Amino acid sequence: MATELIGQWSNVSLAQLPEVATAIWAKLPETAFVALEAEMGSGKTTLVSALLQAAAITHFEGSPTFAIVQSYDAPQKGAIYHLDCYRIENQDELKNLGLEELFDSPAYFFVEWPEKIAAILPKPHFRLYIRIESDLRREITLHYDH
Repeated sequence: MATELIGQWSNVSLAQLPEVATAIWAKLPETAFVALEAEMGSGKTTLVSALLQAAAITHFEGSPTFAIVQSYDAPQKGAIYHLDCYRIENQDELKNLGLEELFDSPAYFFVEWPEKIAAILPKPHFRLYIRIESDLRREITLHYDH
């Protein structure tokens, strides 16, 4: 599988997240699966919130840690799903959630903790990496795995 760097933003502050989110949207096709990879507390949910705001979603429900999936309908983008897979414990639980069928939907998917569902990650997909540069700054990179 080849990985291609699509975008890179360094020294990103919270105030810059809206412009980074807009730039990320500009690089995504009409539907996309985006796996967010970063350590705990690095800002995955905050970045998803900025992405949803850039898609004209005015009411962010927060991280779907317990529900796992939160759906949104964006005026210009259509269906958007935010998944937080942190609580998925094993493959049996994964099968019972029906995520594979959901991933067949023509929609955008922003998935936190994608390593928990590695067995069913669609190919190809995008990966958003968030790396902590300092307490207030992050490096964000967007890759396309094909």
